[in-house]
Amino acid sequence: MSMHRRTVAQVLAAFDREIGLEVTVRAAAVAAPPDPVPVPSPARAAPTATPPSVPRVPVARVTADPGAPEARLAEIEARHAAACPHCTTASAHTHLVFGEGAPDARLMFVGEAPGEVEDRLGRPFVGPAGEKLDEMIAAMGLRREDTYIANVLKSRPPGNREPLPDEVAACGPFLVEQILAIRPKAIVTLGGSATKMLLGTDTGITRMRGQWQRWTPPEGSECAPIPVMPTYHPAFVLRTYTKEVRAQVWSDLRQVMAELGIEPPVRPGTPAPRS
Repeated sequence: MSMHRRTVAQVLAAFDREIGLEVTVRAAAVAAPPDPVPVPSPARAAPTATPPSVPRVPVARVTADPGAPEARLAEIEARHAAACPHCTTASAHTHLVFGEGAPDARLMFVGEAPGEVEDRLGRPFVGPAGEKLDEMIAAMGLRREDTYIANVLKSRPPGNREPLPDEVAACGPFLVEQILAIRPKAIVTLGGSATKMLLGTDTGITRMRGQWQRWTPPEGSECAPIPVMPTYHPAFVLRTYTKEVRAQVWSDLRQVMAELGIEPPVRPGTPAPRS
């Protein structure tokens, strides 16, 4: 069985190299169920308390100071931990997961909510899906610490269910404040739920991925609209590990690279350009 797993991993890695996405699949990812981070799935039943219309993340009441993003983020994190209407009353989580990365990042990734591993460690995207996200970032020629990673909710929902509208309304403004503090040049939303919540849309991720959207800051924030690229959640990529899905995600990331002026990294064995 172990030999079979290695063979599968090697085949999948070869497919990745074919489409230019230098990633690997660990045996654990092949043999085990997908990461518990919530992902969009046709088979997943929506919570009965969730209405058909997904609310847009509410606007923040406090605008950010663009001259001191690191201090601003620290202030938002402390205020969130002390006063978030949702996270201070929620009881299903172990740790709050505020977000991490460069306070002046040009690129920001936004997911839905922490999963089991994230809740245990207090960091965003550190389970199997987080490892896949790290590989996606590396394929862009970036490091994780060059970006900023956050979720709409800062505490894990019970049983990894989708966030409810009232939870988004209570915790969502802190994500808006994070965005205003960082002012990234582009945002990548990971999965349908995060995309719907941030952009206030009911359109599914299959129709939206690969199509530039625009996040409009709250009025009076003195922040310009920010381009948003929706793409599949890394956990969905692991669960639906086809060449087509990986090629679509890579296409989405290449558009982000073009938007930010990031040169594609040179893969090993690629001849150096002639002078």
